[in-house]
Amino acid sequence: MTERGRENLTKQDEAVPRFAGFVWTCEPGAVRMKPDLNVAVTSVKDAANDGPHPMRRLAVQFLLAWTLFLGGCAHYPLNAPLARAAPEAGYRFNNLSHANNSDSLFVVLAFSGGGTRAAALSYGVLEELAKTEIVWEGERRRLLDEVDLISSVSGGSFTAAYYALYGDRIFCDFESSFLKRNIQGRLLALYSSPVNWVRLASPKFSRIDMAAEYYDRLLFGRHTFHDLLAQGRRPFLMINATDMSLGSRFEFTQDQFDLLCSDLSSFPLGRAVAASSAFPILLSPLTLRNYAGSCDSPEPDWIKSALSDASASMRRRNQALEARAYLDSTNRPFIHLLDGGLADDLGLRGPLEGIVTRENAGRGMPWFQVDQIRKVVLVVVNASVAPDEGVDRREKSPGLREVAEAAGRVPISRYSFETVELFKETVEKWQREINQRRQSTHAPASAASGSGAGKSLLDELQFYPIEVNFDALSDETERKFFKKLPTSFKLPPETVDRLRAVAARLLRQSENYQRLLRDLNR
Repeated sequence: MTERGRENLTKQDEAVPRFAGFVWTCEPGAVRMKPDLNVAVTSVKDAANDGPHPMRRLAVQFLLAWTLFLGGCAHYPLNAPLARAAPEAGYRFNNLSHANNSDSLFVVLAFSGGGTRAAALSYGVLEELAKTEIVWEGERRRLLDEVDLISSVSGGSFTAAYYALYGDRIFCDFESSFLKRNIQGRLLALYSSPVNWVRLASPKFSRIDMAAEYYDRLLFGRHTFHDLLAQGRRPFLMINATDMSLGSRFEFTQDQFDLLCSDLSSFPLGRAVAASSAFPILLSPLTLRNYAGSCDSPEPDWIKSALSDASASMRRRNQALEARAYLDSTNRPFIHLLDGGLADDLGLRGPLEGIVTRENAGRGMPWFQVDQIRKVVLVVVNASVAPDEGVDRREKSPGLREVAEAAGRVPISRYSFETVELFKETVEKWQREINQRRQSTHAPASAASGSGAGKSLLDELQFYPIEVNFDALSDETERKFFKKLPTSFKLPPETVDRLRAVAARLLRQSENYQRLLRDLNR
């Protein structure tokens, strides 16, 4: 960053100390993506109101034709190509400062999908973390300030991206701007507008592009991943979508975009969130251009290693094959992305691969420095709901809509369950292996110094897996209420408030969360 840029950020920090790197303005009205189109439509209306004069009718016809022409030329925003590969540059975890964040305490949040239900539940967890004061390494701070990474999908991505961008501002206006707003009603109004029909008629502009524009205007103010990097502070944001062809997780990080020879820095946050929440049928896929092979970037070493190593696990080999598929821009010049929940509805797979399995070494996971960390906290905010059993109470065969919903919901629910179980089964083994290695490393030094086991105990890694899940509610009536909430982007304000409150309560009552607070403040 230039000296002038640093001076500007310093001035902004002095004016707004809680929001490093940003001041925000509220621009009146909507951003007009195509000024000429809007002017043309206005002119058509004006001409139509001026009477049936032949010349005016001709002008109306001409302007209408011009409007249709402009609409037919509508095109989604292209992701920018990367002129030259720069493995150390761009939006990567290691490029974010940790001045107010300890490396020995590593906190990860995973926000699941589930529309406004998931966004509100995640928001409630952030509120509780902000209220929780801890003492770590002699420093008194909020537990929220120790969050290093947020991985999210679908509805949870709105909360994650808003907090990563604006910090504590989320507690001022996120409720009114998003949680208690009829988002899906507004999207429907946009799709129903005759003016927008013209744009939607273009084969290169679809509903997801219009939704991304709306999210950008409503929440993210046209900010990009460059703005997150310019702030230079944690948490690192990992927004996840699903590659429609591969069915695999696609993350919006520069490590992922390196495979496409594309620059994530100029990519709008609103489009990343839109891709993460692009549920099939309701929304169209979001398209990226694949520039692989144009930036003098060789195939990453970790891919070669995984495919040439006979002892590599099938999981690692499969990840390498999926990554290699992006390097073929001839057969895959475009990448189409769907809702991240189709590949991982918990937002947990990315952290799980990087923290627990550690089988993805080399693929942008240097953020997890095992030798420095003493405590790892992983909070999974799981907003999953109960299956609809209404069809089982009637003899009539389920309709097309019910079948389509089940086809999307059932695999996601089962996959989420398996992800959580894999996580639980692996954590104990992973923790034991690291502690055994640490003990063997420190044992000779401890024996020589006569310190005994003190050093090993000091360096022992402790893991705190915490899940915020409606299933943990003891009251059956309350549990059924939350598990019957719809997956939509419209909920009553009082329901949003109940979700916030129950999120805080579920977090507080977690045994591992209580153990964490005891250990931190010991």
